Amino acid sequence: MPSLKELRGRITGVKSTRKITNAMKMVAASKLRRAQSQAEAARPYAEAMGRMMAELAAASRGSDVSSLPKLLGGTGKDQVHLVVILTSDRGLAGGFNANIVRSARQLIRTLQDEGRTVRLLPVGRKGADILAKEYPDLVVERVAGTEGRDVGFDKAEYVGKKIVSMLEAGEIDRCTLIYNRFVNAMSQIAIQLPLVPLSVAENDNVDTSADAAQYEFEPDEATLLANLLPRNLQVQIFSALLESAAGEQGARMTAMDNASRNASKAIDRLSQKYNRTRQANITNELIEIISGAEAV
Repeated sequence: MPSLKELRGRITGVKSTRKITNAMKMVAASKLRRAQSQAEAARPYAEAMGRMMAELAAASRGSDVSSLPKLLGGTGKDQVHLVVILTSDRGLAGGFNANIVRSARQLIRTLQDEGRTVRLLPVGRKGADILAKEYPDLVVERVAGTEGRDVGFDKAEYVGKKIVSMLEAGEIDRCTLIYNRFVNAMSQIAIQLPLVPLSVAENDNVDTSADAAQYEFEPDEATLLANLLPRNLQVQIFSALLESAAGEQGARMTAMDNASRNASKAIDRLSQKYNRTRQANITNELIEIISGAEAV
């Protein structure tokens, strides 16, 4: 049976842990408000730009793939797949990172079973550490995350340019982005978003009929697409980064709240055990005193 000193030490330690988890919960809650508002504000723009690009892709369906920009029509091959994985730089966020890594593993396994070559571009230290151990030969580059700070567009711009350079160099044929879409503080959904070639199937509002509006481009179509397609790629990545940042803070707030509750329950159990042990010690001492008095 633990001594009273050991129990007091354990109670003090758990109380200190509860203070830390409570503080982390409050910090995550304050960051969540800002991150959630940024993610929700970015959604309409990203969705509208995605629909516009999808309409262009639908209008170009009958064209020769080789004549289309690679971001729109792909390379015409389906052999080398780049998987971009968005995770956090810090832990203590419940299953936030584990869900993304699990989704990435499933996609990697599916592609490899189909005979495809897979390349990985992890964004965020937690996912990069896990994937670099499991698939060291597949990681092309490890990109640092935001480290809990506000998401800047420069991060999305860098990742977008990296994808374009690999695509133009013929190093990849397709690209998929995996990230956590923010639903609420307690729920995030792992999303697999095809980036290259541009997906039309996911945009249900795209009119592909013969009566659909016909567009005239000014300047010419090639110049316009050359500027819009890379920008759309960066916007979709930026929106995913904002969703991931909001989901991280929500997951951390929930995890720290659960940890604080568990710490409180542990303190109650230890306090009860401490009181029973103390009472038992007092009872034993009284028995010894009474026994000694009777013996005299």
